[in-house]
Amino acid sequence: MNRPWLSQYPEGVPAEIPDDRPKSVVAMFEAAYRQHARRTAYQCLGASLTYREVDELSRDVAAWLQLRGLERGMRVAVMMPNVLPYMTIVSGILRAGGVVVNVNPQYTARELRDQLHDSGAEFIFVLENFAHTVAEVRNDCPMRDTVVLAMGDAMPAWRGLLINTVVRHVKRLVPAWHLPGALRWSDIIKAGRDADYTPADPESDDCAFLQYTGGTTGRAKGAILTHGNLVANVVQAELWFSPLLGRANDHDQQWRMVVALPLYHIFSLMASGIYGTHMGMCNVLIPNPRDIPAFLGELRKHPPHLLPAVNTLFNAMLNHADFNKVDWSQLRLALGGGMAVQRAVAERWKAATGVHVLEAYGLSETSPAVTINPVTVAEYNGTIGVPIPSTDVVLLDGDQQPVPQGEPGELAVRGPQVMPGYWNLPDETANAITADGYFKTGDIAVMTDDGFLRIVDRKKDMILVSGFNVYPNEVEGEVAQHPGVLEVAAVGVPDEHSGEAVKLYVVRKDPGVTEQELRSFCRERLTGYKCPKVIEFRDELPKTNVGKILRRALRDDEPAVAADPGDGQA
Repeated sequence: MNRPWLSQYPEGVPAEIPDDRPKSVVAMFEAAYRQHARRTAYQCLGASLTYREVDELSRDVAAWLQLRGLERGMRVAVMMPNVLPYMTIVSGILRAGGVVVNVNPQYTARELRDQLHDSGAEFIFVLENFAHTVAEVRNDCPMRDTVVLAMGDAMPAWRGLLINTVVRHVKRLVPAWHLPGALRWSDIIKAGRDADYTPADPESDDCAFLQYTGGTTGRAKGAILTHGNLVANVVQAELWFSPLLGRANDHDQQWRMVVALPLYHIFSLMASGIYGTHMGMCNVLIPNPRDIPAFLGELRKHPPHLLPAVNTLFNAMLNHADFNKVDWSQLRLALGGGMAVQRAVAERWKAATGVHVLEAYGLSETSPAVTINPVTVAEYNGTIGVPIPSTDVVLLDGDQQPVPQGEPGELAVRGPQVMPGYWNLPDETANAITADGYFKTGDIAVMTDDGFLRIVDRKKDMILVSGFNVYPNEVEGEVAQHPGVLEVAAVGVPDEHSGEAVKLYVVRKDPGVTEQELRSFCRERLTGYKCPKVIEFRDELPKTNVGKILRRALRDDEPAVAADPGDGQA
C-alpha cells in the first residue's frame, strides 16, 4: 500500500508501534502507579489523589466488586461527570476483570434504561446529582448493586464535607432520590479493604469498555473496545507526541493536563483518562466546563501544559473577559477533536496563546485516534492530519472501491485501535467493517498528495453538537410519539456556539400544537444537546418517490443559528 503520509512523520516517530507493548490497560495502569507513585494523579475542586492513593483505592473497588460477585466480563456502568473518584472506579472495574460501560449523566430515564438493558450492566456507580434518574429505572433494570457517590467523595474529610454542603444545600444540585439498598463510597471502600482481591490479568482481546455511540436505527450501539485496542492507541499517541512531550519513562517533567471534556466521552477518556495516566501526568478535573468563569478560575490556579478541547470550548474561552487572566506561557499542546476546528477560532487561539491548535480525528469505534496533525505543524491547515503509526486508511467509492488520488471517498481505517465489532449486533458489525478489516467511518474525505486528510462531508445524517453525536432517527422517533405530530424530520444546521444545532421540521396532526409544547416534550425524553434549537412547522415535507423524507433538501441553504446559552447545549 502507498503511504504518502509517512513523509510527514517527525523525526523519531516510527511507522509502526512496537510489538512488546503491555497486553492490557490494567498492566499499563499498574505500571504507572508504581513508576509515578508520589506524583499527583488527579486534582479536583481543591483536592487531589496521588498515583499511590489511586492504586490503593482502585484495588479496594476491585476487591469489593469481586466480593459482590463480579465475574470476568461482567459489565459495570459509570454515570458521573469529571469527579475525583472517576478514574479510580474505572481502574477498579478493569482490575476486577469487569467491563466499563460509560453513561452520560445527563441521560433521560428512557436513554438510561435503553443502555442498561442493552449492555446488561450488573452494577452502576452514579453521582448523587443524577441518582434520581437511576431511581426511575432501577426496578426495570435489575442489577446487583447501586453505588451512589457525592461530589466530595475521595477528598479529605473537611474538604469533602464543605464541597457536599455547597452542592447539596447552597447550589441545590441534588434532586431528591430514593434507591433502597444503595451503597455509598465509604461503604464499598471499607468492605473492599477488608476483602481478598484476585488480580484479573486481562488478555489483549478481552473487552475493556462498551463505548456507546449512535446508530442508523436511532438507538445507541456499544462499540466493543478491547484492552489491546486501547493500549495500541495509547502507544500510538505516546509516539506521536514524543517529540514534544517525551515518553512515559521520562522522569524529569510532570505535565499538567486540564480535563475539561467529560471522561465518559471517548476523546477525553483516552486523552486524559488513559494516556494521561500512562504518562504520569497531573490531570486537573473540571466537573462543569460550561461554567466558563469557574473553568478559567481553575486554569488560573493550574496553568495547563496540555489542553484537549472541542472547538466550542476554545471559542467560549476566547470570548470570555477572564481569558487573559490565565497564564498561557506554559501551554505546550492544545489538541482539538470531537468536531471540526474552525479557522477563525484556531487563528484567534494562536494569536492569544502562541500555541497552534493541533487538530485530530477519531471515533468511538477506533479508540478513538485515527489521524492527528504532526506536532511540527505550526499553523491551521484545515485538515485532520495524517494517519498515526500502524494505521492504514483508504477512501472508498459507492462500490467499495478505492477512489483516484485527490477524489472524495468514504474514509475507511484499519489498525490495532479499530474495534472488533458492535455489542450483540453482528449485522451492524458486518456492514461497518470490510472483509479485509477496514472500518467504514461514514465520513467523506479527500487526501492530498502528501497524505493529509480533509473531511468534506458526512455520509450519514449524524448531527455534531459540541462534539457529541446526535442521530436524527432517535430525535424523530421520540417527537413522532407526540399525539399532535403527523410527520417530523430532524437535521443539523450551522450554529455559532455549538458547531451544529438540531432543527425540527414538523407537520402537525393537531393544528393547536405549539413550539413550546414540543420543546417541553423533547426535554422530557432527550438529553439537552439532542433537543431542537429551532422548530419550523410545514404543511408537507419533501420526499422521494418511495415516500422517504429528504433530509438533505431540508438542510440545503439553511442560515446559521444564533447561540442560545439557555438551551441546554453540551
